[in-house]
Amino acid sequence: MAADYHIVLVVPPGGYFAERWRGRGMPELGLLSIAAVLEQEGYRVTCLPCSALQLDFEGLERQLSALHPDLVGVTSTTENRFQSFEVLKRTRRLLPHVTTVIGGPHVTNTARDTLDHCAAVDYVVRGEGEQTILELCRALQQHDETRHIAGLSLRDEEGTSVDNPAREPIEDLNTLPFPARHLIDYEAYKFRVDVPGKGSFPAANIMTSRGCPFTCNFCATPTNWGRKVRTIRPERVLDEIEEVCQRYAARVIWFYDDTFNLSKKRVSQLCSGMKERKLDVFWFCEVRLDLLDFETLQIMKDSGCFHVAFGIESGSERIRREIIRKDFDLEQARQVVDWCNQLGIVANPFFIVSHPTETKKELEETFSVMKELSGKTEQSISILHIYPGTDLEHLAREQGKLPHDFSWTKPDNRIITLPAAQGDVPLYLDKLSWWQIGRVLFQWSAKRGYSIGNKIPAVLKNIHSYRDIYRYSILFLCFCVYRLLPRLLPTGKRSGLQGHHDKQQLEVKEDF
Repeated sequence: MAADYHIVLVVPPGGYFAERWRGRGMPELGLLSIAAVLEQEGYRVTCLPCSALQLDFEGLERQLSALHPDLVGVTSTTENRFQSFEVLKRTRRLLPHVTTVIGGPHVTNTARDTLDHCAAVDYVVRGEGEQTILELCRALQQHDETRHIAGLSLRDEEGTSVDNPAREPIEDLNTLPFPARHLIDYEAYKFRVDVPGKGSFPAANIMTSRGCPFTCNFCATPTNWGRKVRTIRPERVLDEIEEVCQRYAARVIWFYDDTFNLSKKRVSQLCSGMKERKLDVFWFCEVRLDLLDFETLQIMKDSGCFHVAFGIESGSERIRREIIRKDFDLEQARQVVDWCNQLGIVANPFFIVSHPTETKKELEETFSVMKELSGKTEQSISILHIYPGTDLEHLAREQGKLPHDFSWTKPDNRIITLPAAQGDVPLYLDKLSWWQIGRVLFQWSAKRGYSIGNKIPAVLKNIHSYRDIYRYSILFLCFCVYRLLPRLLPTGKRSGLQGHHDKQQLEVKEDF
């Protein structure tokens, strides 16, 4: 019987994004969706989100020993992959006869690499995991062959890693049960969101679609979810909003779709439904600039939208159109920002620095746009990350920025990472120097008032080579020039100081 088979699903210590988003956890919808499908089929399921439960590896081991699972599954992002591998290594030592499974965005595109280098992993689930892991559990319980299960990677009789055929994406997402939030200690997440002028409220995240039709060079969503966008019916989305409001006292909804406004008609239906059902919620989402108009934004505002995020990525038109493949102009971005300000919606543009072939002049164009929009928007900025399965990863391998023998399963001093600030993900550096990048990062963080004091222990922990010392030294010097000294000097001397340092053109060649 299915009830006799006990499955434990784990989010590793450090959370879904490890260092990068420390302290900003939210329920892991993918894992909870898998849990809901398994539970619906009668399986006994336990969820252990270690970060929310404040479990370290030793605490997790104690939990696993007490639970006596038949199968342990762990979710993996590129940011937390090493923590996920460690969970399975410890599981194998502690419970040698338990089946171990890893899934999630990272291993979808690194399945065979994972099996080749992680002996503690029995199976890798690629792509959407609900049906794949359900079929795996049935096969294991009945002692059946697993080589026929689509979406699964495993080792054959000779120990060679093999990929079973890919699984087709779930065509009708409406057939899935709601994520099994009841299997977690929801309060442990302390998931709250500040709504400007209103206060801080309990929040819930909801995903209403999967897939992305666009072709941004750095994004793995199309390979993870597919290019065909599949949506959940508006009525069912509204039912889920009602559930999280009633069961978890949510007043803020974070729509976790990649592009919430892909269909104007659907957005209108959702917004109308929220008003008709008198759902007293505030909500925010990520949108695509070139698909947004004032009428839609007005409808969103009227139903509780208070925050929209969107990618501008670069101030350079060449970088946006030719490198990223995002086909819009800055006037569209300015227009959306103006509309948001007119309606009282927070506009949150994303920027990325260090794109392939990006020059110092183009970096200055980005910073110029950021300064122009300062005061009108909340802004986010990061260094370009390399994720598996993306066009950027293929380019980085061709260029040798990822060595030919690079494995995602092992720390590698030959690649560039800043785990404490950007997560333990390879960074793409091309023409820009660390000084140029550091200047933009610290001038932006100064405007946002971000503190780096809590990052210092993690920085020291992640220094493993002279190159790490070199990079962090340059960034520390940038911090002193663009964050520390301006605080110590009279206001009138600040601009002159920064201009003096900029004119020195402290360019350092990157030979790695």
